[in-house]
Amino acid sequence: MKLVTIEAWPAGRTGALLGEEVLDFALAAPSLPLANYVPSAMPALLAGGAEGLDVVRRVIDAAAGQTARLREAGALKPLAAVKLMAPVPRPGILLSHGRAYKSHLREMNRTQPAENPSAFMKNVNSIVGTGTPIRLPPQCADMVDQEAEFSIVFGAPCHNIGEDEAMACVAGYTMINDVSARNWVENFQKTGDPDLNRMGKQLPGFTPMGPVIATKDEIPDPHDVTVRSMINERVMQDAHTSDLIWTIPFLISFFARWYRFMPGDVLSTGSPAGVGYGRNPKVFLKPGDVIAVSASGVGVLSNPIVA
Repeated sequence: MKLVTIEAWPAGRTGALLGEEVLDFALAAPSLPLANYVPSAMPALLAGGAEGLDVVRRVIDAAAGQTARLREAGALKPLAAVKLMAPVPRPGILLSHGRAYKSHLREMNRTQPAENPSAFMKNVNSIVGTGTPIRLPPQCADMVDQEAEFSIVFGAPCHNIGEDEAMACVAGYTMINDVSARNWVENFQKTGDPDLNRMGKQLPGFTPMGPVIATKDEIPDPHDVTVRSMINERVMQDAHTSDLIWTIPFLISFFARWYRFMPGDVLSTGSPAGVGYGRNPKVFLKPGDVIAVSASGVGVLSNPIVA
């Protein structure tokens, strides 16, 4: 299944993709009574675990036989006519894993991986959905870069677990664009102090997420996923999750030593090579660009750049 959050007052409503259409569970409830049991908030939907997802699957299956009625009720609309929020608009934890791909280490002049994975918290107020403009901040507008990051969405509480238990805590996957103002990256490389570099990732709109949560059945092997980014028609990143330094179960188990992940929380797996800063000459985002990041099985997260 591909789950979405539809923009609606006050905090969005859950839905799902049916081909090139979006099913709004709340609006479908009069025609599909089982949809009354689907929560309108994504973390609550995911907290239902396998049983909750089975209810969602049954609603989707039932909707396939009532498309005309659902369209008439406004519960089934073309994807192009629906404004999507980030699938989890405000996760409790958004943890961004860095220095994650062997190829990215090489382009950033780091030949050896760290002994352990590293990560930082991203500001949840920086999250936007697909199609929402990314505004270049006036205080650091000249070196804004992009990073396509395949990301884990949790579906169960997760703390102090082993690698063999990790995947049972995963509901599915989404994409994050870790937009980054690179003005301070030279200072980071010289001093090793990551604070300013991380601050350049916290600005409003600097965390597009989506367009969907692809449940685990959509992506049986998360280590067999192609990750891409494009600025306009130019391919920037074209990588494969087999290039990750650490496996996804290991990352989950490692970070769960400290964090208690809850349903709807998100852990990015980091950026592969191809970022604008790692090129010669360097490539940064400018007004009028469209940046699109994608992963096989998830789809395309696209955002225009504005001044």
